[in-house]
Amino acid sequence: MTIFELKCEAYLKENIELKDSFDILSKSISGSISFNKKLDEVVKNSIKDYCFGNFYPIEKDRIYKKDKTYKFVIRSINKELIDCLEFLLVKNINNNFLQVLNCEKKEIEQFFISELYSATPVIVSDRRDEKGKQLFWSLHYNGDMQTLQNRLHNNLEKKLRYFYSEELKESKSFIQEIELKNEKPQSIYFKTIKNKKEKIIRLIGNKLKIIPKRDETSQKLAFLSLAVGLGEKSGLGGGFCFGRG
Repeated sequence: MTIFELKCEAYLKENIELKDSFDILSKSISGSISFNKKLDEVVKNSIKDYCFGNFYPIEKDRIYKKDKTYKFVIRSINKELIDCLEFLLVKNINNNFLQVLNCEKKEIEQFFISELYSATPVIVSDRRDEKGKQLFWSLHYNGDMQTLQNRLHNNLEKKLRYFYSEELKESKSFIQEIELKNEKPQSIYFKTIKNKKEKIIRLIGNKLKIIPKRDETSQKLAFLSLAVGLGEKSGLGGGFCFGRG
């Protein structure tokens, strides 16, 4: 298994608050993909095969500054997507918030992962409340780390089956240990249009440290998470991870 990575440098045309950054980056990436109609159609109608991290370095006041440059990273298992984005992101000059100046492409072969760290909130859907509102897993409301662990595993197993048509012989959790790294739930905000009105949606997640098991299947799932995200909503910035060898 190979991961394809883009490290991008972006010049900001406006100040961007941290709470708005995921939405802006997500729309910048999807807007760039839309230049390639064939690729855009595939991405829109399938499970997202990429993930991305937020701008860095982070600012102490949580506001990324106009006229400064920041970096962000996109990863995917789809070489064609990364090859196209390398040029399409720079081509997207009409973005109101940023201009990608250059991208550095890299291929990452599978390596042994001793620890996974989520750099962005890991999103895991839970039940809907009596009003139909989507709820998300949190320690305060669920209190069950085993449920979280199972859902993270099932999500990655589903992606492995979808992208590689590979069925696991035994569906055992790839996680040896899992640790919550935040005291309060973390949020990702994005904007959508409903009935011609702008609506802000809040996704609630957590920062995690995971020690994967050492067997071949567990290591494959851990490595896959680096490319397609851990948990849900990778196309909106959820579950972007770093792996330590």
